Amino acid sequence: MYDESWEEPITFETSKLGKYWTVTSPAEAARALMERWPLDTGEAYEAALRTCLASMEGNETPDAAREAFLKAAEEADVFIRIRGV
Repeated sequence: MYDESWEEPITFETSKLGKYWTVTSPAEAARALMERWPLDTGEAYEAALRTCLASMEGNETPDAAREAFLKAAEEADVFIRIRGV
């Protein structure tokens, strides 16, 4: 299993208002999608989960997993906290 960290972590607001979780790798992103995500359906959600798992197996790049995770956040209307803000 490969789990290369991202250069820039992603911090998102969980379903509990004001509570944030930071993910730094495809494995953490997959876990967030499975355990902390407000939706368990959707095209971007399913693509992100597949891409994160594929990245962990070495069949996709960590950057592709990061981009897929961000698209899933947009689809689910999940707030992403911008670094430094």
